[in-house]
Amino acid sequence: MKLKSIIAILTATFISTSVWGGHHACDYKNKEELTMLSNSYDAWKAVTNAMASCGNFTATLDKDFQQKHSDALAANPSLYDIVGISNGSITPLINAGTVRPLDDLVKKYGSQLLPNQLIKIDGKIMAIAMSVNNQHMMYREDIFSKLGISEPKTWSDVLSAAEKIKASGMVEYPYGGAFKSGWNIAEEFVNMYLGNGGSFFGSGNAPAINNAMGVKSLETLKKLTAYMDPEYLASDSTYAQKQMQQEKIAMGVLWATRAAAMDNAEESKVVGKIKMVSAPMGDARPASSLWWDGIAIAKNISDAEAEAAFQVIMEGIDKEMVKANNDKAVWLIDGYKAGKSAMGAKMTADNGAVPYPSGTRMGAMHGALGTVVPDFLTGKKSAKETLAAIEDAYIAKAKEQGLM
Repeated sequence: MKLKSIIAILTATFISTSVWGGHHACDYKNKEELTMLSNSYDAWKAVTNAMASCGNFTATLDKDFQQKHSDALAANPSLYDIVGISNGSITPLINAGTVRPLDDLVKKYGSQLLPNQLIKIDGKIMAIAMSVNNQHMMYREDIFSKLGISEPKTWSDVLSAAEKIKASGMVEYPYGGAFKSGWNIAEEFVNMYLGNGGSFFGSGNAPAINNAMGVKSLETLKKLTAYMDPEYLASDSTYAQKQMQQEKIAMGVLWATRAAAMDNAEESKVVGKIKMVSAPMGDARPASSLWWDGIAIAKNISDAEAEAAFQVIMEGIDKEMVKANNDKAVWLIDGYKAGKSAMGAKMTADNGAVPYPSGTRMGAMHGALGTVVPDFLTGKKSAKETLAAIEDAYIAKAKEQGLM
């Protein structure tokens, strides 16, 4: 028995996938001995259960997986063949070179994959996304109906609706969002810039946001603040969620994970009144980014094991698995049928939202955005000055990290 199999069996957090029940017929009969480490929530239980139906597969489901996968994959041979990862956890593995490019395997066995499932880093497919969380539009259908306002599909629509809602006095503030200084406002800019078709970097990891798309993104954010709580730079996701639940705002672009709370009668006054739709369109696509969970394959295993692993993964994230576990996640998989609270997230993905551009350089960019964007919103800097200052802050960090 291989070392990685012994470790998987002896791990205290080991959970046999057979425990989770649910029959899944596997079209691929796996002959390689495969192991996997992933998070432990319900979506992973569903996926690893389906993978186990192919045989010779052991999954370790562990909520602390992120603290363990770097060392496990750095071993040679790797202690696991397959790892469950996300936007937030793939970067250290990429930097360490412990996961392999999947382009050849996708070409050979991945014809059923949708374009936004292919997580590309530096031009290579490094992971396959299976489920998503993103920001999308939520609005008070009752207020929009009373005022004769159509569903907002673009930012121009949002601003026009906000003006009418403001004039009506039906709520305290027409719009709400997660504009808090730091991570939140940076994410708002990232979404707006991606929606306008922007690319964050040029050659040699140089920043590339000081352009017309960058200016437009900043200006749209500033226009929205005119319809928000004046303390918008202190408004995080929880604050905006509560504003919507307590009838303080009529619309907002909020995380999909906040949607179900709108119909929680114990804390919400707007049960049954909120409609979930796609994030508004920028010039190119919805102003949102897909924060995904997905699967990568270890570099330090044989090509035969990697080939078998990929085929087992394809069985784990197929239509049959989604049909049996439809409501366990907002799946990025063909065949998923979104319920009410997931509808906006699915529409945003279907309309062409792209994955958040993870990586060390994006970490440096996100930090610079969070520090400097508030200076534009509060009038301390012009749009061009703001974008130049963001690029300067990014360059300083990128040089410190050896990226430039």
